[in-house]
Amino acid sequence: MKIFFRVLSYAQNIVPKLAYFFIFSILGIVFGAFNIVLVIPMLEVLFNQGEKSPVVPDLPSFKFSSDYLIGVFNHYFLGIIRDQGRLDALLFVCALIVACVILANVFRYLERVMATKIRVDLVKNIRLDIFKSVTNLHIGYFNNERKGDLISRFTNDVMEVENAVMSSLKAVLKEPITIIVYFLVLFTISAKLTLFTLLVLPITGGVLAEIIKQLKKQATQSQESLGRIVNILDETFGGMRVVKAFNARNFIIRKMEEESTYYRKVSKSMSYKNEMASPVSEILGVVIIAGIIFFGGNMVLSENSSLQPAVFLGFLAIFSMIIQPAKNFSNGITALQKGTVSAKRIFTVIDTKPLIENKPNAVPLQRFEKNIEFKNVSFAYDTEFVLRNINLVVEKGKTIALIGPSGGGKSTLVDLVARFYDPTEGAVLVDGVSLLDYNIESLRKHMGIVTQESILFNDTIFNNIAFGMPDVSQEAVIHAAKIANAHDFILQTELAYQTLIGERGSKLSGGQRQRISIARAVLKNPPILILDEATSALDSESEKLVQEALFNLMKNRTSLVIAHRLSTIQHADEIIVIQDGRISELGSHDQLLQQRGLYWKLSTIQKN
Repeated sequence: MKIFFRVLSYAQNIVPKLAYFFIFSILGIVFGAFNIVLVIPMLEVLFNQGEKSPVVPDLPSFKFSSDYLIGVFNHYFLGIIRDQGRLDALLFVCALIVACVILANVFRYLERVMATKIRVDLVKNIRLDIFKSVTNLHIGYFNNERKGDLISRFTNDVMEVENAVMSSLKAVLKEPITIIVYFLVLFTISAKLTLFTLLVLPITGGVLAEIIKQLKKQATQSQESLGRIVNILDETFGGMRVVKAFNARNFIIRKMEEESTYYRKVSKSMSYKNEMASPVSEILGVVIIAGIIFFGGNMVLSENSSLQPAVFLGFLAIFSMIIQPAKNFSNGITALQKGTVSAKRIFTVIDTKPLIENKPNAVPLQRFEKNIEFKNVSFAYDTEFVLRNINLVVEKGKTIALIGPSGGGKSTLVDLVARFYDPTEGAVLVDGVSLLDYNIESLRKHMGIVTQESILFNDTIFNNIAFGMPDVSQEAVIHAAKIANAHDFILQTELAYQTLIGERGSKLSGGQRQRISIARAVLKNPPILILDEATSALDSESEKLVQEALFNLMKNRTSLVIAHRLSTIQHADEIIVIQDGRISELGSHDQLLQQRGLYWKLSTIQKN
């Protein structure tokens, strides 16, 4: 229940809404119970026709009890029989039944309105909380988690929670009140018969509890399997070119078939148990009613019985109304178990603490003025170190190039500057202050990043260039596009800057996507620039245009450039060769050639 109440806390103003929900539920239940109770006097009117002039009791003094209500009803009801006859009394009871039905349904409608308000607020806030939490997590989290599973938690798990909330509000919270009210009425009619009922009723609860217990484990397996299915879909749709190029369609289909078969198996087993709950509860309910008929009938037929036939029939009518709430309660518990499993999966994501976050007294970086310094920096993703004892100073306005074999630690080094990760040992400083002491948002505000893979969104060219920068003018975006050598090809598209570029920029060529990314960095106008192999995936013509755009971008900026093509970084102020996580060579292009080390070797290979 702790998880359930945490879920409910996501609804806005939950306390007054729940209060109204309970008030409307109780009123609906009470008027519904009155509707059934009125069957008893109706039966007495029909069956006791021999009694001509009943004794009319005095109107009782007000007190909050069932005896007061019964006394008031008997005063008016028996008075109508005495003064106006049984037909008018029957009309009086029918009018009360209609009035109770109308009031019961009005309050039920208001109760459902409140439940809907709770549900829609809750779903919206949970989804926003998941999204906020996920976007706040460190980059490494997304390398370890399947994207499809995260999407499944955002969609399928939230939907299960939504269903559970509706079921629990209507069944788990409301139906027990219904059952309690009906049992109070039954106690008023016949305490002895009601006690007999309470002795046999727990049999139903015990059987259903065992079914529900088995459902919980399978609900977890079902949601995990659904997450894997979404992950397969995401990977397949995103990598369709590779699937077709390697004739891997049958492989993917087989993979999907295996997972779908497992999901089918678990879902079928869950459905069987779920569907079993209703007939089992109905059979047990009929058995209990049969027992009540026998026990109660024995009381009616007894010579000294105080239980009248009409009262007994009314008792049976009211008890039969308990069976459906009891079934709803068991179904609600089943839905709640599935919803609890989904809620746990959701809260696992929400409760994950980001490894990279602001210190309590973090200060904003107002201006970048001096340098970036790596002081005895080492870094390990798990246990194996990727960087070892890096000492490096990058002066403001300088262009520093990083080269070396793949896996040597170049990208990790620049990721530390943007605080995508924090050093395992040592410190990275900007203007003599550790990055850990800066506010992360203010730090990244001073940086522009262009990666090998252009990260674009399924939106217009304008919005992709102005991404994360609201209230940017059209002139500023055009100016940035011109510097990035993107303006001319943008004008040739269908709607120019308002052209939609498709998912991940699929409607553009590689060079065009990269120039859009560069235009985005130009518009941000950052003092620190990180270029991670920004031209390595391009053809010669595109590379020339992008390289020219990059030179325009790097003017008067502090730049960290990762490159495999040495021709693109020969004019860097300093070239750093990183090998096996260490700085093996450092100097200008000419100095490194004279050392005849790894840089000279790479240069010779690329010339040939």
